[in-house]
Amino acid sequence: MDPVLIEKEPPVAWLTLNRPEVRNALSLEMIGAISGALDRIAADDSVSVLVLRANGPAFCGGHDLSEMMRKRGNINEVREIFTACNKMMQKIHELPQPVIAQVHGVATAAGCQLVAACDLAVAETGARFSTPGVKIGIFCTTPMVPLVRVIGRRRAMEMLLSGRFVSAEEALGFGLVNKVVETEKLDSETRDWAMELAKASPYVLALGKRAFYSQVDLDERSAYEYAKEVISMNCLAEDASEGMGAFLEKRKPEWKSGRKAG
Repeated sequence: MDPVLIEKEPPVAWLTLNRPEVRNALSLEMIGAISGALDRIAADDSVSVLVLRANGPAFCGGHDLSEMMRKRGNINEVREIFTACNKMMQKIHELPQPVIAQVHGVATAAGCQLVAACDLAVAETGARFSTPGVKIGIFCTTPMVPLVRVIGRRRAMEMLLSGRFVSAEEALGFGLVNKVVETEKLDSETRDWAMELAKASPYVLALGKRAFYSQVDLDERSAYEYAKEVISMNCLAEDASEGMGAFLEKRKPEWKSGRKAG
């Protein structure tokens, strides 16, 4: 079986983790497959929004511990896994398209990291999240990186130090997910959300996502200076002219710019 699957219904694409027999554990091979899939999506102008989901009973159970046990005698081989995983997670932020995590079952350790790394997330009511490395002698330091940036210090420390499962409703309160929906509605609600986002200009979605992550860790003054330049440039784009004109004329806009325009 292919470790990941890609399906497209332009302007939306679905990237599906496909190792259900091991709860979609992130082996080095699977990390490489996800990275390759992200590269292909990034270059696909027919895709405006990407949904990341999974087959089987779980979203993602984290790293493949059996692989890590085989490699643990060699720090370079262990480091290779985390280096590849870090690059894959960063590609999600670098992807021009917004990425929605569609979560069912459990998302633990690097699986929870994967949810936190996505731009948005929707979970079914029975979904659960944890960073349980502390229980097996490995602190979840790499999952910690996006987690603390999404849910804040206190809640991240609680999850990291306790390793306990957080319910979907708690995750919603923490800000780890944006929406919680009934299990039977997870596919349709996620699809509808993705299609709604994809109505926007692909150029503006890409520009906005890049700008968000560029300014989010700056001090306020620097963030405003950066944002001022971006929005000024944005206002000169063809799609800005089209969008404002369509609003004033009370009609649906017809986007003309590609993602790299302007």
